[in-house]
Amino acid sequence: MSATRKVHIKSYGCQMNVYDARRMADTLAPEGFAETATPDDADLVILNTCHIREKAAEKVYSELGRIRLIKEAARQDGRAVTVAVAGCVAQAEGQEIIRRAPVVDLVVGPQSYHRLPDLLDATRAGAVVDTEFPVEDKFNILAPPSPAAIRARGVTAFVTIQEGCDKFCTFCVVPYTRGAEVSRPVMRIVDETERLADAGVREVTVIGQNVNAYHGDGPDGRPWTLAQLLYRLAEIPGIARLRYSTSHPRDVDDTLIAVHRDLPALMPQLHLPVQSGSDRILDAMNRKHTAADYLRVIDRLREARPDMAFTSDFIVGFPGETDADFDDTMTLIDAVGYSGSFFFKYSPRPGTPAADLGDQVPEQVKDERLARLKAAIDRDLTAFNQRSCGSRMDVLFEKKGRHPGQLIARTPYLQAVNVMAPDSLIGEIRTVTIDGLSTYSLFGTLITPPHSSAGRLLAEAGA
Repeated sequence: MSATRKVHIKSYGCQMNVYDARRMADTLAPEGFAETATPDDADLVILNTCHIREKAAEKVYSELGRIRLIKEAARQDGRAVTVAVAGCVAQAEGQEIIRRAPVVDLVVGPQSYHRLPDLLDATRAGAVVDTEFPVEDKFNILAPPSPAAIRARGVTAFVTIQEGCDKFCTFCVVPYTRGAEVSRPVMRIVDETERLADAGVREVTVIGQNVNAYHGDGPDGRPWTLAQLLYRLAEIPGIARLRYSTSHPRDVDDTLIAVHRDLPALMPQLHLPVQSGSDRILDAMNRKHTAADYLRVIDRLREARPDMAFTSDFIVGFPGETDADFDDTMTLIDAVGYSGSFFFKYSPRPGTPAADLGDQVPEQVKDERLARLKAAIDRDLTAFNQRSCGSRMDVLFEKKGRHPGQLIARTPYLQAVNVMAPDSLIGEIRTVTIDGLSTYSLFGTLITPPHSSAGRLLAEAGA
């Protein structure tokens, strides 16, 4: 092994990028790279990029301007810094990144991370661009994290089980940057999750661009559904909580609804993007479901698990969106009562069908609609948090808080809870009483003795 070098990986965008960044670090560790939190002392800087929105891509070029100054300063000190752009911007723009930002030595797409050591060696002869979709499965080659690395990352973890998307929503670049849907075999996911559990991970979120389309090969030789996989992961000793993200409404089948009803380890919180409440806009987006279809899925899940909470994604100002279309979205928000959501102004992504549509919505109108939508989501988030006050919840203690003696825990609904508790409880599930709230977090008091880790909200009045 060579002398220790430092790598700084900065990720943008989705949970998949967080997972990919960690796997890149794990792959580089045997090559002598240790992670560093800042680019200033790094020998290798990797920007792991997102291409979902225009601003996300432009942030990368802005960051590369700052990295250029760091690289020049290091060169003056006699130290070489290698700069790599990875992720979906790398996949989409390829050689254009080298043209726009000559500071970049390597452009590598999401399917080639397992080749990082060889690609870095190749940069000695000049800039390298690798945005192919290789035949080999990167997940079979990527190095696993060490137990020490897992412990350093905390008691929760992401595990990628599915990659790519076949839905081809007209606004989305994912099918072009991540490719067709591919699902990992069940036992490879089980093996990875067992390693995480052995190192102290208590909560796992299985992730994919379209995670509930999962159809990986099971140990019986047949494709397994996401529901079957979740039941199997729940059997792993040490894994107390399970989640999954991100889902498509069309792939919520009967087995998935049943697992929400029957599996206590599966948390009662689901991110289920809808994008718009207007059937006309949903059709233009090629979502292949209506607002009524979406609401029926919500109703079925709530019937199976009455304490379910939902978050979503919304796009404001899609081409041709009228005031009436936007009003339909606001009506849907009122009908669901979300516990939070992500929302964005539409931005054309080159190469997607929507980018060529006419009738673009003026920016001022987008801004006004976004402000109204944000106010509605914030209203519902506040109401959801207020309903938590006075209740008892099982929370997972994750890390130290900002103040001495304070820990940060998470409820089954991913709410952050500030609790005065000993550090020994990190990684444990305990019951707390929710005493109060701030804008985005709760305050709780530890209840002793320890309570069940089933993870359901227990209303003190009549629960």
